[in-house]
Amino acid sequence: MQLVAALLLFAIVAAASIFLGLRYWLRPKVAIERVTGVSPAPGTRAGLRSATAFRDLVDRLGSVLPTSAKDMSLTGRKLVRAGFRGPGALKTFYGSKLFLGALLPVLTLLVGPRLGLPDDNRMLAAALALAAGFLGPNQFLSMRTRRRQRQIRRALPNALDLMVVCVESGLGLDQAIMQTAKELRRAHPEISQEFAQVNFELKAGKRRVEALRNLAERCSVDELKKLVAVLVQADRFGTGIAQTLRSHSDYMRVQARQVAEEKASKLGVKLVFPIFFCILPSLFVVTVGPVIVRISRELLPMMRNM
Repeated sequence: MQLVAALLLFAIVAAASIFLGLRYWLRPKVAIERVTGVSPAPGTRAGLRSATAFRDLVDRLGSVLPTSAKDMSLTGRKLVRAGFRGPGALKTFYGSKLFLGALLPVLTLLVGPRLGLPDDNRMLAAALALAAGFLGPNQFLSMRTRRRQRQIRRALPNALDLMVVCVESGLGLDQAIMQTAKELRRAHPEISQEFAQVNFELKAGKRRVEALRNLAERCSVDELKKLVAVLVQADRFGTGIAQTLRSHSDYMRVQARQVAEEKASKLGVKLVFPIFFCILPSLFVVTVGPVIVRISRELLPMMRNM
């Protein structure tokens, strides 16, 4: 009965996927030709068509999933912090959750018998696969956000030094941000994208204070929030930008040194458990093992003969 239900579910999902794929198969090619004005090559046309059709399918599934406005706003901020800022990023995210949540249980029910999975645990494995498929994109988004924040935090001292050099050479703060974004495009693309976004907002007519606060809100990095607060205060009270940036650069160097010293101090405590569970047993085997073997071979027979 479970096998029949699994096959029926697989047939429904496959039929829906084929119908949607055929329904929206030709639209991406027409859109690409209309925007670019050049017809893609015959070799790449199939790949572009299949990729855009699959993305369109995932977006359609994402629009079907019911979500509240609060959840959409929170997920949208997480996507922005992770670097996904396209207009269809939210639909793609929800569509991937629904797609993986439907695909993984079906694959588990189909592949489970071939792998020797017992019939009693098959439904439990399908439930675990459903949870993994539905919650997997959330974990991926969290990992991507932490990685991007770590890269921004690592690149911030270099960006701040470059801004100090630009401001002291005679450039304004807006031009310094733009020049920093250009120079760090290859070395640190994450912070370069953020500074370029600030430059775009300034060109669009936003105030500098609002653009800087949007930068801090997008990245959600504590060090960058402190830099934005310092720049906002300097702009409000008329303090020299160059001296402010240099003072904040020295403060960040001291803070980075203190963080490194703190990590070095914690290293001894963190090494206790690996030493106790990994190194000491092997050390006991090497030092005490020959003695135990010699006692079992020589001393125990002598005691028995006595």
